[in-house]
Amino acid sequence: MPQGLPRRIKLAFVTQALIGSIVITLGIVLAAVVVRHSVIEQRVRSEAEAFWQARSAEPDHRLPASSTMSSYLVPKGGSESDLPESLRGLAPGLHSFPEPGRMAYVSIKPQGTLYLVFSAWMADQSVLLTGLVSLLLSLLTSGVLIWLTYRTSKRLVTPVSWLANQVTQWDPRDPDASAITPGRLPTDAGVEVRKLSRALGGLAKRLNEFVQRERDFTRDASHELRTPLTVIRVATDLMLAEPDLPPRMQRSLNRVKDAGRDMEAVIDAFLILARESDVAPVSEEFDVRDIVEAEVAKVKPALAGKPVELNVRDEGAPHLTAPRHVLSVMVGNLLDNAVRYTDQGHIELLLAGDRIEIRDSGIGMTPDTLAKAFDPFFRADRQRADGRGMGLSIVRRLGERFGWPVTLSSEPGQGTRAVIRFEH
Repeated sequence: MPQGLPRRIKLAFVTQALIGSIVITLGIVLAAVVVRHSVIEQRVRSEAEAFWQARSAEPDHRLPASSTMSSYLVPKGGSESDLPESLRGLAPGLHSFPEPGRMAYVSIKPQGTLYLVFSAWMADQSVLLTGLVSLLLSLLTSGVLIWLTYRTSKRLVTPVSWLANQVTQWDPRDPDASAITPGRLPTDAGVEVRKLSRALGGLAKRLNEFVQRERDFTRDASHELRTPLTVIRVATDLMLAEPDLPPRMQRSLNRVKDAGRDMEAVIDAFLILARESDVAPVSEEFDVRDIVEAEVAKVKPALAGKPVELNVRDEGAPHLTAPRHVLSVMVGNLLDNAVRYTDQGHIELLLAGDRIEIRDSGIGMTPDTLAKAFDPFFRADRQRADGRGMGLSIVRRLGERFGWPVTLSSEPGQGTRAVIRFEH
């Protein structure tokens, strides 16, 4: 599940706090090491310089000594044999011993070489304590600043999150922008949020107008097309009733009649889909078998002259209370497809309690073709003059609209199986 903007901001600030703490800690540790070395070196150098000055004034001045320091002096030209082995051969400057906290400082003057051996424990404790106090103060200050910044950022982002939640509740076909009007925004909404609110309100208004224009056009165009189609159907029926009609003319008129019937089915589907989502067609109780038999009777003339056997197998066709005409359009389109792409073999309709299956032995479809079968205006076989490529698209949209999902399975040369399932 994608993370919300406030959560991402929180994670960003937590990450920033961790990285900042690590950087501050490393910086203070590094500074403590440098300061420790510098302070100790400065301290013992001062001690050595004080000894040499006193020695110049008083040749018998005693060597520096305390509970934490001991010293050795090798006069100029003298031997280092009396020195501890760990001090022999040391160069001038500060040196550390393997023992924790033990250090030595070597100072060479014309009078000789001074060795100061001391414990750095007190210096280490001072530097450590100072470093810990500095670290705690730095982390505390950084934490407080990051927390205050996070709270401020969260307060600025909250109106955006609120606005996003409101927009996600919109119906895409009828977005209601009344909830995001400037007067209903949170009190802490900034100028940018108010601009975004106005922009979304304008978008919702334009979307409403666009959807309404599309519905009006579909409805009006469909109604306007019904009149000439009715004239065409009546005229073809009258002409087909002539007893001495030449066979060639009869075939042409039958094709005109079939095309008019197909166009009426498309118009019916468009009228259904053009309705508001909450205004469903009138529901009625009906027998699914009656619908199927009526659609079978419509396509039988198209099988005349084809070596195709059309059967209906009833294994418990249900009674439904639903929009009768919707199921009629869906079955009619699927059956029309089966007839159009089956030149020999069989077409079988299986009626069960939870589904209608239409199986044919037609040309079938490859996996690529099957993946595009529900796309508008897509046709599996473009060599055939008939077919508009709208049937399966209409069937799928009707099925999604009324809770009767449609699935297809097919293999090239093995035919196709279409299933309408009754989930409601």
